[in-house]
Amino acid sequence: MEHSPVGFPPLTVAVFVVLAVSALAIDLIAHHNDKPISLKNASLWSLFWLAIGLGFGGFLYFQHGIEVASLYITGYALEEVLSVDNLFVIMAIFAWFKIPDGYRHRVLYWGVLGAIVFRGIFVAIGTSLLALGPWVEMVFAAIVVWTAVMMLRAKGDGDEIEDYSNHPANRLVRRFFPVYPKLVGNHFMLSSAEVEADLAKPENTGFVFQVKKNIHYSTPLLLCVAVVEISDVMFAFDSVPAVIAVSREPLIVYSAMMFAVLGLRTLYFVLEALRNLLVHLEKAVIVLLFFVGFKLALNATDSFWHHGYEISALASLSLVLTVLALGIVASFIFPAKAKE
Repeated sequence: MEHSPVGFPPLTVAVFVVLAVSALAIDLIAHHNDKPISLKNASLWSLFWLAIGLGFGGFLYFQHGIEVASLYITGYALEEVLSVDNLFVIMAIFAWFKIPDGYRHRVLYWGVLGAIVFRGIFVAIGTSLLALGPWVEMVFAAIVVWTAVMMLRAKGDGDEIEDYSNHPANRLVRRFFPVYPKLVGNHFMLSSAEVEADLAKPENTGFVFQVKKNIHYSTPLLLCVAVVEISDVMFAFDSVPAVIAVSREPLIVYSAMMFAVLGLRTLYFVLEALRNLLVHLEKAVIVLLFFVGFKLALNATDSFWHHGYEISALASLSLVLTVLALGIVASFIFPAKAKE
């Protein structure tokens, strides 16, 4: 059987590419406007993306067997769960920039495209680094466990929104483009003429802003996209090693991450509506990070000392799904106490 450079037959690669591109095109056509997305609509689209992700897992099962399918589903579930914390951060970013509901899907669209590109780069780098020796897995294990520890230490910090005015991404955009500090529709950039036209509107009477000719201005929407992109890159440093702990096969790792990431836009609106209910989901994320760190360390030490212990693909999948289910169930059995 002919195989592609990533270790799978061309048919498998082609199915992955066609499925991902087609599903993304359908999503973009359906959400081309700036209308707020309801919880019902977001839930239905989240189920659509779940069906796409699991559908590719079913294809892998029939083409390559249960072990390959289990590795993919485990990586998919891990990326989906680990992305929850990233989505909560994005909620805080939207709140600080005061982005209206109708424009959040547009920001998330660019955020998802950036995530697809950067995760592809990180997967290529990460899987290549593993060829250098088992010590790389120990480094990955340390990164993942450190993330879990930081999340534990951050518990109880309250709901105070971080100040993003000095965020590196914010400063980077401001270095290249002056900022017009008002939202003007869904525009990321404005020409000087467009800024003057906005200032001439009756509602902006009394708003003082000096406009320079032949200059393009960024809007808070562009600043928000930049901060979201950089935040996602930081989360990728944790999630990529976590999924690589499941499999070293680039296609399994990248397809699992990509199908999970593609559904994040609609999942965001579901979590935004349910964030006060899923209060114990972050604890599940922390437990899974410790598990992933242990699995990476176990693989590395087996290479060093050949102790023969390993965690199978099915065992990993069972544990990930069990911890996720417990986090969700616990959130409904033990809801957060109302603040006085």
